[in-house]
Amino acid sequence: MNPQVKTEFTSYQKMIMLILALLQFVIVLDFMIIAPIGDLLIKTLDISTKQFGFVVSSYAFSAAISGVAIAGFADKFDRKKMLLVFFLGFILGTLLCGLATSYIEILSARIITGIFAGVTSSTLLTIVADIFAANMRGRVMGIVQMGFGFSQVIGIPLGLFIATRFDWHSTFLFIVALTILIWIGIALIFKPIAEHLKHQSEKNAFTHLWHTLKNKDYQIGFMATTFLTIGGFMLMPFSTIFLVNNVHIANENLPIIFLTTGLSSLVVMPIVGKLSDKYDRFRIFMFAGIAASFMTIIYTHLTVTPLWIMVIFNMVFFATIMSRMSPAMALNSMVPKPEDRGAYMSISSSLQQTAGGLGSIVAGLIVYQASETSALQHFDILGYVTVAAFIMCIYLVRQVDLSLKARPSPVLGGAQ
Repeated sequence: MNPQVKTEFTSYQKMIMLILALLQFVIVLDFMIIAPIGDLLIKTLDISTKQFGFVVSSYAFSAAISGVAIAGFADKFDRKKMLLVFFLGFILGTLLCGLATSYIEILSARIITGIFAGVTSSTLLTIVADIFAANMRGRVMGIVQMGFGFSQVIGIPLGLFIATRFDWHSTFLFIVALTILIWIGIALIFKPIAEHLKHQSEKNAFTHLWHTLKNKDYQIGFMATTFLTIGGFMLMPFSTIFLVNNVHIANENLPIIFLTTGLSSLVVMPIVGKLSDKYDRFRIFMFAGIAASFMTIIYTHLTVTPLWIMVIFNMVFFATIMSRMSPAMALNSMVPKPEDRGAYMSISSSLQQTAGGLGSIVAGLIVYQASETSALQHFDILGYVTVAAFIMCIYLVRQVDLSLKARPSPVLGGAQ
């Protein structure tokens, strides 16, 4: 693996990275908190595991639809303004989650939140590609993805504490308070992000969307993005239910699991990000994917396990899964041309959400729980399906990597 040239960050870029990491933190927390409080939510609202699967997947599908709907327009506006508008909608949706008192209300609130979360997430990734050079994006993605780690270390344990101390509604209201502060930070600190407007063509929004969709190089990236997401989404919604009812981890010990897992992510993600900018990104992704596959098989076959062993195992398991993200996302950010970047990222985000929604539904159809306190059945089968998705993703990311290496002269500036 040949080391690449390292570029230093400006003070403004460091500030942008911090805010984007915080933004990623609340987006991830808003979605992931559903799994840890899933047991409480199911019992409080008296819903089935299948209905819970729909609550999770409704967010994903609505985010997917909004991403496609906005894709044709994504390159026609200042990224900062677009981010502020859709992030505000995300805040409103999360507030409605905190006010929901029935299955229909929480389902509707998750749909609204998903509509705005999808575009917010894709705009975040587009801004990374707009502001940071290609040979910096592995490190940037590593820092931004630390938002996942912070959600595990701080967000989920605190959210769980609030949910158990008060109720699960209060957890969403806590997230609303955080998002308002981040929205103000974006409004005050971000400069206009409109360089891409200089590359605009005269194509209307729908023509622009169609041209982006039919580009064969882009299609490989879209497929890779889909399979990158689907595996994790199949396991995640039911992981807490599995830990509580199969592994016999007490509800009050779940924050320990999430805290230690998040701490490992905070250590691993920046390291993987730096390695992704220094060495071959596909090889790093491949090694992480193979490791994640082995760990998935072990995880989904666990029975009653002591807490300390589960803590160590979960740290290693999620480190392998998260290590796939930085190299894959850095490669994906290099696929589109500057004038197509917003549309490409919006479609990619939509496909991620669609894959996540399908993954949640498939998982809900595979696993089965006879009662609220019985063991989760067929989780091992779900593990095999997840590994198949991991293997397919390795193949597709390889095709993306080969396509990028076949280009005559890669550009390392923000334009690429």
